[in-house]
Amino acid sequence: MTDMILFGVFPYVAVALMIGVGFYRYCIDRYSWSSQSSQFLESRVLFWGSVPWHYAILIILLAHFLAFLIPSGWAVVLGNPLRLYLLEVTGMALGVSTLIAIILLVFRRIGNARVSSVTTFIDWLVFAALLFQVATGVYIAFTLRWGSVWYLHTASPWLWSLLKLDPQVQYLAALPTVVKLHAFNAFLMIALFPFSRLVHVVSVPLSYLSRPYQVVIWYRARIGS
Repeated sequence: MTDMILFGVFPYVAVALMIGVGFYRYCIDRYSWSSQSSQFLESRVLFWGSVPWHYAILIILLAHFLAFLIPSGWAVVLGNPLRLYLLEVTGMALGVSTLIAIILLVFRRIGNARVSSVTTFIDWLVFAALLFQVATGVYIAFTLRWGSVWYLHTASPWLWSLLKLDPQVQYLAALPTVVKLHAFNAFLMIALFPFSRLVHVVSVPLSYLSRPYQVVIWYRARIGS
């Protein structure tokens, strides 16, 4: 019963919140539909945390998505032992990179008074969820080897069953607790998505393509005037 609630019901609740609240927020408070960057408050630590975080997490998410979207093709890629080893090692390296990056970003928020003052409760909640997700992912990568293979036979069919509106939670029921927590937390972040700064991920500035040119005039006081 617990597995059905966590992995058969909650994913739909999370997606409904993401779509419904996200659309409502966009309509009533479009100004907040951004990352609300704090770069002007502190940039050095932000650079060393944000740049590796974005590159590494995008590659990790792409690998997860491809394994879900085309499991048969992904299985062919993993069929060669050398490719499997390279993928596993690369995944571990990217996971460690994201873990270090998110820790830097968290300590930046804690250690810098100006940045901390503009950090909201939902920001801390998202950071906690991201840190937990990355930490459990790294733990799984190092302790439950060949995750790229068993993912095809567990998480991928479970996700497809959700997409077909026929949740088959038995695919996750037999997995270790840390994997279940990793899967549940992924949908928890989806639920938090429309309440946070993460909405900037789906913000595409298409209006800039047709916007008139802006004329910028620098004003400088003349010396001696």
